[in-house]
This record gives sequence, C-alpha cells and structure tokens, in this order.
Amino acid sequence: MTAPFTAIGGTGTSDKLDIVILGLSITSSWGNGHATTYRALAKALHAGGHSVTFLERDAPWYAGNRDLPEPPYCRAILYRSVAELADMYGTLVRNADLVVIGSFVAEGIAVARWVRAEARGCLAFYDIDTPATLAALERDACEYLDRALIPTFDLYLSFTGGPTLARLEGELGARAARPLYCSVDPDNHGPAASDAMDLRRWDLGYMGTYSADRQPALQALLVEPARRVSAGRFVVAGAMYPETLEWPSNVERIVHVAPNNHRAFYGAQRLTLNLTRADMMRAGHSPSVRIFEAAACGTPIISDVWPGLETFLRPGEEILLARGPEDVLHYLTALDPDQLECIGQRARERVLAEHTAAHRARELVAHACEASLRRARAGA
Repeated sequence: MTAPFTAIGGTGTSDKLDIVILGLSITSSWGNGHATTYRALAKALHAGGHSVTFLERDAPWYAGNRDLPEPPYCRAILYRSVAELADMYGTLVRNADLVVIGSFVAEGIAVARWVRAEARGCLAFYDIDTPATLAALERDACEYLDRALIPTFDLYLSFTGGPTLARLEGELGARAARPLYCSVDPDNHGPAASDAMDLRRWDLGYMGTYSADRQPALQALLVEPARRVSAGRFVVAGAMYPETLEWPSNVERIVHVAPNNHRAFYGAQRLTLNLTRADMMRAGHSPSVRIFEAAACGTPIISDVWPGLETFLRPGEEILLARGPEDVLHYLTALDPDQLECIGQRARERVLAEHTAAHRARELVAHACEASLRRARAGA
C-alpha cells in the first residue's frame, strides 16, 4: 500500500494526487450521462493540480460518436478487453494514489477484481446509478458489481445520498459510503446571451434519454400540456425514443444535444422539465445533472417530486414542483417573466455556491484522504 496522502483540495496543502478512473465513457456523451459527470470532475481535478488518467472500454456504440476523443484535462486511454487492460496498464494502477471504478463499466466485476489485486493506493467505487445498482444486486443480476466486492472498496461514492448511504454500509458492508453527487461546470453553463423571456424558442423543454419508467411522467408533464396549449412550443431532446411514439405537432424532437450545446438548449427555454427514474425517485436524494446544468444557466425548472429534493433546491423559491399537467399549465400561464427570472436566478446562485465540479473535486479528494488515513491506522 502506498503511504497515506493528506491532500484536501482547497486547504493549501501541496500534495497532488495521481488518479486513475475506469469509467463507462469520457470520450462520448452519446446516450449516456456519465461522460458529462466525468468530464466536469476530471477538469476540476486537473485545475486543482491533480493528474487524471481515464481508462475507457472501446465500445462500438461510442466509437462512432466520440465528441471529445482527447480531453485536454486528462489522459484518455481506450482498451479493448480486460486482458489488454491487465497486460498494459497494471503499473499505472499500482502507482496511482487513488483508483476509481465507475458503475456500468463493461465486465465491471472482472475489472474490479483485477484492480483490487493491483492497486496499492485508495480504491473507490463510483456509483452513478446507485438505485439501479441496488435493484440489480437484489435480483443477483448486476453485471458490473457483486456483493462480495463492496466491502473491499475503501470508498463507496454514490450519486444518491440520504438513507441509501446507511443501507450501503449496514446491509452491504461498504466501509465508507459517501455522497458524490453530479455537478455542473460553470465555464460551460451560464445564462444565455439574452435573458428576455419573449425571445425564448420553446415554452417548455426536456432533455433525457428514453426510459420506459420516465415516459409516463413525460407524457403527463410535457406531452399533455402540449396537447392542451396548441399555440405553445415544446421540445424533447434525447436518444432511443421508440419510433412508434406519437408526438403532438407542437413538440419538436431532437435526437442528441452535445454537451457544448447544453447551455444554448437551456437558454432557449422559458422553463425546463426535470424527470426522475422510478428507482431514483424511490431512493430519493438523487439529483440529476439536468437540474444543476439548467439552474446554472438560470432557466427555471419544473421537476417531478421526490424525497430529498428540498435539500438541493427550495421548492417554490428555487424550483417548481409538478404532480400533474395542471401544475405545469399553471406555471406556463400564470407566472410572469419576472417571477420566472427570480426563480431561475435563485437556483443559479444556490448551485454555484454548492454544486459545481470544483466542489465535487474537493469532496472526492477529502473522502479519499479520509479513507487513506483510515487504512493507515488499521494497518498500524
């Protein structure tokens, strides 16, 4: 094991970490939300003086859709198999101060076992899909993690906070379950050039990959309002929606919005919609990156309702909640531009104060320092 490190970003210590991340993708944002999270985190870690290497399985789906093949803030390496990973990158993993394995990595169980055998520094599992992971573990159907691995990680970093953290430690034996929520990069997300509401292209929009368990909420909170407000302008952006779905004529469809266009997309909406997958809603305390991105852009957000949302944004003041189409119609028709602008501005201020990538990078380093010191004490 390497010597414990004590760097905590922003405290003035001089230690800088050598970090290796094995994640789903950083080079392609097509059809996944992982890339946005990894890009923001790696960029913030690099800005803090840390060295980041990202190891990514060279998957055919992403190979044809790489919108950032060479990130300027980290070294991105593509590998074709677990065997190639073991043959070529063992020294890299052994020498790292911190190794992070992400959820949904192809052959993730084999990858994690190999990393566990090689790593000398702090080892963390970063679950960007915690509710889905737990549901799959209950069915013994998780392809990237098994129960036996969980107690072997020094850290279990979770996109979901609240009671789920206690469950990870109490039921599954995680040594230290800590929240590491998604975040936003303020360099890429801010108010549009013009904040005049009458210049918005759409009255309400939604961005998200198709999910069967989110579709009923999308129908209720966007499609139905669109049917009732025929003069309104609506948009749904995201991949994998079945061709059999029927959309009202005033709902525009966009298959993919690249990350560098997210700011313009949010800026073109009077209001934007946030929807939560069923398992994340049940777990609560699971903010999506869409919330933080839209808020940073100053776009007022309408969200479905889930436990813990109020710990991130204050309902009625920083975010609007909707339980059905009537709520959405009220926000579209009864709130004037000044009211909406105030809600969007308050949300922006809150997110920039608490939920940027720089905040997450400091939290990650602090959690890793804590885990490294705990290992050192246990081995003393």
